[in-house]
Amino acid sequence: MRIKSFIAAATIAAFSTATMVGCTTNPYTGERQASKGATLGIIGGAVGAVIGAAVAKTPEERKKAALIGAGIGGVAGGSVGIYMDQQEAELRQQLEGTGVSVSREGDQIVLNMPGNVTFATDSSDVAPSFFDVLDSVVIVLDKYDSTLVNVDGHTDSTGSEEYNQKLSERRAASVAEYLLNSGIAVERLAAQGYGESRPIASNATPEGRSQNRRVEISLDPIEKQ
Repeated sequence: MRIKSFIAAATIAAFSTATMVGCTTNPYTGERQASKGATLGIIGGAVGAVIGAAVAKTPEERKKAALIGAGIGGVAGGSVGIYMDQQEAELRQQLEGTGVSVSREGDQIVLNMPGNVTFATDSSDVAPSFFDVLDSVVIVLDKYDSTLVNVDGHTDSTGSEEYNQKLSERRAASVAEYLLNSGIAVERLAAQGYGESRPIASNATPEGRSQNRRVEISLDPIEKQ
């Protein structure tokens, strides 16, 4: 409950700040409008909600919130498999040759984004060269909006556990922020860092460590209630 209260308060505070001190008067039209700083404040509050959503709500709670808050219709139970098949096919087409792999387990789709193509070394800023790849993902996410979007950050075991945890959180947040700024509804998004706790290869070799440095975007269908 504390986490939920904190997220709600942070989001409300961001909007309140924009309302009270973030408005300017357009000298040409005379209309009141949000300043650039206010807009960034709103985005910042929304990103805080995205980060907290992974731990503050269960997947089912998030699906209900997305149906209501994002105004989407959801997928009928018997159509989920076909819906995810179509989404998977379009993602594979969009991401061919980008270095991002697309995998499928049941009704969940996972996009594996290697750290070496997504970020500069030891950085949590998305590399400009990767913007087009994320834009391709956004195209599909816009079309198939009845999915939850989970952004998970992972690292190898080089360095301290505490540092790796924070780096994974920052990287997940950066990707989630890019998706949010590209128009993906905040209710669909969640971001979380796992540090070095979920390796997919051995950390004993350079090749294995390279595989472990990654951001994963997992997509889960939102069924009609």
